[in-house]
Amino acid sequence: MGLVGYRLSLDGVILRCSVCGAAYEPDPWLFFCPRCGGVFDVVLEEPRVTRGFRGRGVWRYSELIPVKTQPVTMNEGGTPLIPVPRLAEESGVGAELYVKYEGANPTGSFKDRGMTVAVSLARALGVRRAAAASTGNTAASAAAYTARAGIGLTLVLPAGKVAKGKLGQSILHGARILEVEGGFDEALSVVVESVKRYGYYPLNSFNAWRLEGQKTIAFEVYEEIGVPDYVIVPVGNGGNISAIWKGFKELLEAGLIDKLPRMIGVQAAGAAPLADAFLQGLDHPLFKDHPETRATAIRIGKPINWAKAMRAVRESGGVFVKVSDEEIMKAQRMLARLEGIGAEPAGAAGAAALARLAAQGLLEKGERAVIVVTGHALKDPEAMMEAPTETLHAGSVEEAVKLLGLH
Repeated sequence: MGLVGYRLSLDGVILRCSVCGAAYEPDPWLFFCPRCGGVFDVVLEEPRVTRGFRGRGVWRYSELIPVKTQPVTMNEGGTPLIPVPRLAEESGVGAELYVKYEGANPTGSFKDRGMTVAVSLARALGVRRAAAASTGNTAASAAAYTARAGIGLTLVLPAGKVAKGKLGQSILHGARILEVEGGFDEALSVVVESVKRYGYYPLNSFNAWRLEGQKTIAFEVYEEIGVPDYVIVPVGNGGNISAIWKGFKELLEAGLIDKLPRMIGVQAAGAAPLADAFLQGLDHPLFKDHPETRATAIRIGKPINWAKAMRAVRESGGVFVKVSDEEIMKAQRMLARLEGIGAEPAGAAGAAALARLAAQGLLEKGERAVIVVTGHALKDPEAMMEAPTETLHAGSVEEAVKLLGLH
């Protein structure tokens, strides 16, 4: 303990296990169900909006965020919702299509929405040291927000498997970095054990409080265009799709909407434990020991929020799909060259699924769909450099002028 002076209230909330349904008091240090080991949902007992939404960004929705304290914030949220008609036409989609561009958050990804809540809670608890495992975006976000809060941070990263943009952000913000051989799943195991043994405060999404910030994507979409027919989300660890679904359900419970969207989860073919299970009609994931995909942010073989993610898709009447790395990289270029939107590969996964979804009879004319682009293109500079382009070289000004006249 050490940082003091920040009031904290967790009133009107229970923790409910996402696997067995057991309920507990809102202990901010309880992360796994004592009965079955499952992760929790933070449940608002009576979602209500009495004052109306005020301000901007994540904390605009403070009445529906269960952590009541002075926030550690950089005005995250409030990201653009961009119509993308050329992408829809090129993909053979009849629906009115939008991109929710989470790359516009302070550190360039949707993780900032959850991190403002998790780090605000940590500071109010007097936490001195936190930890997070990451494929990159969680690392960058946690490093920035803990720096702002004055909390020490150790990042556990899969050695050699984090894109340079994200690693650079983590270094810049001063986090201590521990590289571990293996993938994200091994790194997450280290964090879970550090919480048990040494009392580190975890900033990964098995900390259900973090997801309370990510659900605000649903609130912003609703305020701008109402409830879409579909929300398409890249899926790695499963937290974001479940958080967005939770957000829409809370709007329904609060009486602000009268229908819900269908949730569509998109995984890379080399890291698709949930999509593979869904396509085989299974209720449990087909965990993968060595996931591989160019979309590093969703290169996760054992998603800890699998139960929440599968519930979101099944409850909503949605689907899981998987796409190849080739489709993902093509979609990244399409977003950039048709609509001017720069997405990292994982962020483009939703766009990569459009043609497949249209072939399944989804996203038809008269419907409305939102693709969540989770991270900025600058997160993975190597991926951007892979895009084909025409490059000319001139040895002088005169030669350059002549080349322009020829092309």
